[in-house]
Amino acid sequence: MANDEIFRALSSSTRIKILKIISKREIHLSALAREIGISKPVASKHIKKLEQAGLIKKRVVGNLHFLKLNVENLEKRFEPFIQESDLTVEKNESLFHALKQIPGINIKKEGKHQYIESIDGEKGYYIYEVNNKTPDKPIDEYKIKKNEDIELKKIITVSKNKIKIRVKSEE
Repeated sequence: MANDEIFRALSSSTRIKILKIISKREIHLSALAREIGISKPVASKHIKKLEQAGLIKKRVVGNLHFLKLNVENLEKRFEPFIQESDLTVEKNESLFHALKQIPGINIKKEGKHQYIESIDGEKGYYIYEVNNKTPDKPIDEYKIKKNEDIELKKIITVSKNKIKIRVKSEE
């Protein structure tokens, strides 16, 4: 899959709206078309372009087509745009002290531990991975002992609301 397919898919404001919607929840094609205010055939054409670019996944149940964001592929396709930093630190220095060297990373102390509050002003919940594994220690307790690759990842909130409504019985 070439990068031009990705950028072509992202060149439409309608497809951007679709991605925003399906990044929050899985939705079927008809509901998506209604939510955006377009016909199902038009929505289907947009979905086909997004599928060809590998940005969405489709799950078919009977005649319903459920759509969701292909997060793994989206991250992979945008890897060339990831900001990279090279740091030199002393052996056994905490990851917290290393991260303080990078402009744009704000760290907040809560209780006895520090955590990443925002990166370049983008607040959220962040986790870190060391050599593609998530350590079981907070950043201020993790000690750097050798050359390592650290990835900071923002956790995207996945929310689902389920509401049961009961009708009062007449007495």
